[in-house]
Amino acid sequence: MKRLILLLVFGGFFYSVSGQADSIYKKRYCTAVEITIPPEIDGWLTDEAWSAAEWAGDFMMHEPYDDRPATLSTQFKIIFDQDYMYVGMRAFDPYPDSIVSRLTRRDDMDGDMMAFQFDSYHDLRTAFTFFASVAGSKMDILMTNDGENEDETWDPIWWVETQTDDKGWTLEAKIPFSQLRFDKNSDGIWGFQAAREVFRNSELSLWQPISRESPGWVHFLGELNGLKGINPRKQADLTPYIVTGLETFEKNGGDPFRESGRDLNTNAGLDAKIGVTNNFTLDMTLNPDFGQVEADPSVVNLTAFETFYDEKRPFFIEGRSIFEYDLAIHNMDNLFYSRRIGRNPHHYPELTENEYADVPAFTNIIGAAKLSGKTGNGLSVGILESITSREKAEIDLNGERRFETVEPLTNYFAGRVIREINNGNTILGGMATTVNRFTDEEHLEYLHSGAYSGGLDFQQYFLNRNYSLKLSTCFSHVRGSEESILRTQLSPGKYYQRPDADYVTLDSSRNSLSGYGGTMQFSRISGHFNFLGFLNFKSPGLELNDIGYASEYGEIIEILWMGYNFTEPFSVFRSMSLNIGQWTGYDFGGHFEYYGGNFEGHADFKNFWETGLGVNFESDVRSNFVLRGGPSMLWPGNLNFWSYAGSNSRNKFTTELSYSYNRGLNNSGKGHSAELELEYKPFSNLDFSIEPGFNHAYSELQYVMQYHSGENDRYIFGSIERKTLALSLRINLILTPELTLQYWGQPFIATGRYSDFKIITEPLAEDFTDRFRLYGPGEITLNDSGDTYLINEPESGLSYTFSVPDFNVREFLSNMVFRWEYRPGSYLYLVWSQTREGYENYGILDFQDDFRNIWDIHPHNIFLVKFSYRIGR
Repeated sequence: MKRLILLLVFGGFFYSVSGQADSIYKKRYCTAVEITIPPEIDGWLTDEAWSAAEWAGDFMMHEPYDDRPATLSTQFKIIFDQDYMYVGMRAFDPYPDSIVSRLTRRDDMDGDMMAFQFDSYHDLRTAFTFFASVAGSKMDILMTNDGENEDETWDPIWWVETQTDDKGWTLEAKIPFSQLRFDKNSDGIWGFQAAREVFRNSELSLWQPISRESPGWVHFLGELNGLKGINPRKQADLTPYIVTGLETFEKNGGDPFRESGRDLNTNAGLDAKIGVTNNFTLDMTLNPDFGQVEADPSVVNLTAFETFYDEKRPFFIEGRSIFEYDLAIHNMDNLFYSRRIGRNPHHYPELTENEYADVPAFTNIIGAAKLSGKTGNGLSVGILESITSREKAEIDLNGERRFETVEPLTNYFAGRVIREINNGNTILGGMATTVNRFTDEEHLEYLHSGAYSGGLDFQQYFLNRNYSLKLSTCFSHVRGSEESILRTQLSPGKYYQRPDADYVTLDSSRNSLSGYGGTMQFSRISGHFNFLGFLNFKSPGLELNDIGYASEYGEIIEILWMGYNFTEPFSVFRSMSLNIGQWTGYDFGGHFEYYGGNFEGHADFKNFWETGLGVNFESDVRSNFVLRGGPSMLWPGNLNFWSYAGSNSRNKFTTELSYSYNRGLNNSGKGHSAELELEYKPFSNLDFSIEPGFNHAYSELQYVMQYHSGENDRYIFGSIERKTLALSLRINLILTPELTLQYWGQPFIATGRYSDFKIITEPLAEDFTDRFRLYGPGEITLNDSGDTYLINEPESGLSYTFSVPDFNVREFLSNMVFRWEYRPGSYLYLVWSQTREGYENYGILDFQDDFRNIWDIHPHNIFLVKFSYRIGR
């Protein structure tokens, strides 16, 4: 909660009353003073250098009330020399014992804290924001678009120390000018803001008051004067690394690649951050290693679409906001999805009897470079280029070795430009991406040899930034062999082969495919009352998944949303929001697909507890995808209810319970899920959290397989009962802000039991039960080994089989990381990762048996030691 409040305050996302033309507060001014002898950064603010500057203060409350003096006094001073900016802050508190001090990881703040931000461009759009807690933990955010976008992945080099005394606590910070961006010929005026959070009563106060009625954030900052005569500093950092790893796994005497049960390797690489100009930085990485990155959570996906996973690799998450080109507000569709770079290989070799293969788990990134920055006239640029290696599987047959390429040499490119004009009220942008694969081997011709996408976007603010109009377009063009383009036409999300798809044509002779899409959004972004209207379309030929992400194409979606925010305390509430929404969908053939709506409410109480609930309804859906290439089918709609309640997050022990209930229309299914989060902080530097979750669902319809025999095609479904049990455990031990030990572990059990197998007969029938028929007596039998169903249809004379689809998935994933930043930007990592994976097909959940069997699975362990050393300034 505390982190969310800070982000909302500094991000300007959440405005309360109907935004006014100008801030109701006068702009404040403060002065930075140049010094010759720098202070020692120890947090005490007693060096002679600090006497050169005057204290500034008189903070005003921002949360929970607007337009009130802060209950506790806060002051700051700013001094500088030719290399560094120094900020000193004092937080007065008559009850020092009540100050909450909690050590945390970087960018995960807790406890009392202070913050300051610089609009060093003085473009009234961009702000470099620095947070420090009383415990000395740090957080930093790069804010753009007048506070509408925040990038938490920005991690500059800077120093901060804090101290506590009988007057309260103090903060002393040193920020290199090389970490900020400003013009050499600037007028010495920067935008500036300072803030403080008193954790025990969740009060946020600001030096430059900004009414929550005001649209925007950065252009309302106060002004910092006196910075004439400083020259921009170009950053130049080189960080070589070396990593040694030991991998252990189950021995297999017959497999020459696994007969020892272990593998030892050493690797090295280089990261660099170089200031190309005053405003542009080049990030480079050669042979990067991401062994310290946490594993993806377990999931069982029974759909035809791929699972979306968040990016966790440092090189790709830092500064990623410039590359975001969202195509929707209701899903993850985007022109650029960085997880494509370095993905698992597309191909797996076909093995003959007695053959064994050693196949790379991921594609090696040879190198990547990223240029990003912003000019003084409002032009932002982001360019990313990466090359991944040709990966080969090593295959052994009785001692004879051969190699087979499983991923071709590939080049990825993404470029984004954004231009702000008209005082930031008009924003023009564009993006382009390319993927070029060197597919010179026949067995890889099913991959696109080239994939290109791009788009143009436009945003206009109206009526003093209270309203916003956004327009965006996108296009794609993929090319390759006839096999690769046919595969694309047949892929999930397209299914050109559908017999009733009269608006697309399946063409097996094509060697390219193009498509387009776009969005339009109009919204009110300030005030108690907000609303949004959204329209999105994607043509069937659009294809983004070589470097972007999208699941379903050929749709037109309309969304209307409105909400009302109560932002100041009343009755027992600290704040409250109520929202309603509505949506409809059509396909590109003009067929009405579905409609739906929802209502939700969220409330924070004066005792700092929180709660929320919502109801979602969706009609029957005319789906072009559930039969996976078959005709459209009327898929049953559903009614969903969800709720959550959480205790005071300021306490040492906190809890949050969430629950969801889902019921399909026409008794087509039902399900419920519950998740409990327990967090305990016995000491200021130790944090335990455990999140058990359980899901139980039943559905009359789950896809099983297809059988094709001319005019008698069969689409076989079954009823399924699914149970999923997962538990996530986290332990964070923060010895110092630079020395941490983190552990995450997740046992995961998922089962699926199929029954009542059926054939889809009339997929668009009005009555649910007329859409299918159950197999009759004697039509379906189980073979003697119990792993295959035998089908004999007496009327049609068809005979076919399918494997028993029941499943029991058992997994355990864990990751332990010891991290020591022994000097700014230089790290030592000790990592232990473990994976246990098991599968059976009887489909019944027995918690005691399934949980015990997880530990009978032989673990796959990875032990890493990674050492990096930053050379730079």
